[in-house]
Amino acid sequence: MQLPASKKFYWTKHAKEKMHYYQLSAARLMRVLRYPKRMEEGVAEKTLAVMQSAGTKKHPYEVWLMYQAGKGVIKIISAWRYPGVTKPGGKVPIPADILLELGMKTDE
Repeated sequence: MQLPASKKFYWTKHAKEKMHYYQLSAARLMRVLRYPKRMEEGVAEKTLAVMQSAGTKKHPYEVWLMYQAGKGVIKIISAWRYPGVTKPGGKVPIPADILLELGMKTDE
């Protein structure tokens, strides 16, 4: 997996693992970050979650990216595919396994 060599972005180990698991490229995630369809508040403190729709009309999904903007550096925390379409303004749909890995409780 080749990540863009840049001082503007920091990729966490968790984000790299999820990119591999969900077969998401760094270029795809950069496109989601630069041109999001929707932006929500992330579940972790001081984070944002952005998404883009993808897939087909018959099998739609969304690509989500959670990041934290710091002083001159954007920290990519996690990325995932969500099967289906979410409602705007609702709770960010983060899979339970990602919440457990990030050390957060699940509401389920």
